[in-house]
Amino acid sequence: MTAAQRGQRVLVLEKANKVGKKILMSGGGRCNFTNHFVSAENYISDNRHFCKAALKRYSQWDFIGMVERYAIPYEERKHSQLFCLNSAKDILEMLLNECEQAGVEIRCKAEAKQVQAIDQHSARYQIKLVDENGAATLTCRSLVVATGGLSIPTLGGSDLGYQIARQFGLEVTPLQAGLVPFMFSDSDKKLSMKSLCETLSGLALEVEMHCNNTYFRENLLFTHRGMSGPVVLQISNYWHPGDTVSINLLPDTNAEQLLLTAKQQQGKSLLRTVLSQHLSKGLVGELQQRWWPEQADTALAEFSDKALINIAQQLNDWQIKPSSTEGYRTAEVTLGGVHTKALSSKTLEVTSQPGLFFIGEVVDVTGWLGGFNFQWAWSSGYSAGLAV
Repeated sequence: MTAAQRGQRVLVLEKANKVGKKILMSGGGRCNFTNHFVSAENYISDNRHFCKAALKRYSQWDFIGMVERYAIPYEERKHSQLFCLNSAKDILEMLLNECEQAGVEIRCKAEAKQVQAIDQHSARYQIKLVDENGAATLTCRSLVVATGGLSIPTLGGSDLGYQIARQFGLEVTPLQAGLVPFMFSDSDKKLSMKSLCETLSGLALEVEMHCNNTYFRENLLFTHRGMSGPVVLQISNYWHPGDTVSINLLPDTNAEQLLLTAKQQQGKSLLRTVLSQHLSKGLVGELQQRWWPEQADTALAEFSDKALINIAQQLNDWQIKPSSTEGYRTAEVTLGGVHTKALSSKTLEVTSQPGLFFIGEVVDVTGWLGGFNFQWAWSSGYSAGLAV
């Protein structure tokens, strides 16, 4: 869009049968298109500063301005996330309209098979592709790789962008599924994490989740496969296989103080009765089976302080060890990508390969949940569009 508005002749090669599938499915069909507060702190990269230039050149306010110009109704949700009030189709139609007005040609069902550098007066790259008409060869002055990552292959996720990067000698940082649910494999145990999640499937509660010196406070959702919800998706970006995750089930409460006070004031009550005032009965029942099964019907007054303190510590610091994530099949993003040291932070052009650009998710810049990955797409696309 940006390149075409500058008078450049632009062709978009789209492998899928239609454009914008990730836009349409995002945010439950409402498209979390950006966030009111965007900074480099919301992104993960080998170079934390790399994204700053593009985010400054085209900020969230620039995109919000376009949304408002089209009179698209939107709302602000938790953590300053902006969603369409009606449908993600509004965002896609806006972008397509801007492209159409600028004269962009979009060719769907067109899959690039091979890219190579050529040395011609008017062209620097040759692309061999297959489309509805069969095999074809194109040449261009500038080539922008906006292929995304490995996430959600059913929507077109692939490693094509990484292949092109490696072909031109660029480093690709280690790849990992990001913004993705956790799974547990200990199904052979009666009181396993897997069985707990299956039993509580559908239950959501607000927790604080910690991993590798990072934490988020959001909703946790138990599923028949494991744990999901915003807090899990966020922390998954910081988790590596073998890592332990800590969950604070009572983020606003000192559980030790709560239980010791309850012992003094409600000595005849059962522990599950007291905890059920703060957590769902189903969750309390599952925790009871694991943490105090032999004292399930013991009055609080008969618990030792040490036993209550031990349970309280687990309530505020429940240590779990996921066996894996659900992987790229459901991951919203791919962590890692084309190393930023090969790119200009201002234009996203490969510094050693004039006319070759990498933008969006294929680059080693990954945003948190909350509109940050879309904003990186808009910002990096705009920056490259000014330079092609």
